Amino acid sequence: MAKRCQFWKEYDSVSGTISYCELAAFNRPVNPDFLAKIGCTEAKRKGCLGSMELNIGGGAVPVPAPEPKKEAVTAVASFSPPAEICKSFVGVAEKKANTKMGSLIPLGILAGAYIALGAIMFTIITNDLSAFIGDGLTRMIGGIAFSLGLILVVLGGAELFTGNNMIMTGFLEKKVSGKQLLNNWFWVYLFNFVGSLLVVFLFYYSGIWKANGGAIGVRAVNIASAKASLPWAEALFRGIFCNWLVCLAVWLANAGRDVIGKILAIMIPIAAFVAAGFEHSIANMYFIPMGLSLVNNPALAGLLEPAVVQGLTVKAFFLNNLIPVTIGNIIGGAGFVAATYWGAYLRPLLPKKKDLIANGKM
Repeated sequence: MAKRCQFWKEYDSVSGTISYCELAAFNRPVNPDFLAKIGCTEAKRKGCLGSMELNIGGGAVPVPAPEPKKEAVTAVASFSPPAEICKSFVGVAEKKANTKMGSLIPLGILAGAYIALGAIMFTIITNDLSAFIGDGLTRMIGGIAFSLGLILVVLGGAELFTGNNMIMTGFLEKKVSGKQLLNNWFWVYLFNFVGSLLVVFLFYYSGIWKANGGAIGVRAVNIASAKASLPWAEALFRGIFCNWLVCLAVWLANAGRDVIGKILAIMIPIAAFVAAGFEHSIANMYFIPMGLSLVNNPALAGLLEPAVVQGLTVKAFFLNNLIPVTIGNIIGGAGFVAATYWGAYLRPLLPKKKDLIANGKM
């Protein structure tokens, strides 16, 4: 019998001619394209198999390997949807409300220090930038620099009072008691203050504020004086706007599923609040004490305007700024973000609405 193809093999034995297909005998994997190329059609395979059966009573021919099944590709969202974020904040709220003092103290101090580091960056970056690029771009770049603080808090891990206003979701969901809520806010606020003052102390004795002919120190005092001179109502409303954006930054960071996404989610709202001139209570725990520590320093004598010096006092720090800004921050974070999103996604349905849903009318 003539060879059917290069893989058809025959040899004589005592019992007669033995024929076989080398591809099948050695289990060589084949695919339809390869078989078509060598002319191994289904009809020829049947003919080869018939020859083998005639000679040796049986045989095997190559069978095309089945094409691998294509797995269904499931689209994976690059961020968590709002309802899922809202639920996650309830769990975060429970965890934060039950944090022991042994962890709360250092994490609170770190958060205050991290925000102060962002404030230092803001002061240094903007000390003379407006002379080159104008006020608007200076505000935006300063805001990006300041966002360092919240990036460190969220990704590094720390307890920040303004961010912890989101514990309100756990309170509204009845997973956190009012006592736990206020206890966390009080202690975190206090230790944020300690962390901020620690950085004021370190930055003062670092002498970096003397750079650029004392311009950084002058900038620090001017920022502090402007904040301490705000009318009470303006400080309150700027505080509301500020923590509305800060808590949205925290919210969006929780939506992100990778580090770059989280950083961008934090940076954009923070840059917006700084550029707009809104007021952050924990940042002001650094900004105003830093100005107070420098306002009467001999190294800045003759560089400060008399009105700036007169307007910067400890009393003005607390009464004109810290108190109204803190109240505003709570309204903006706990009210405009936490309570609003809880109401949108987690609030129990009213009985009438439940009936409508049960009857398929909604």
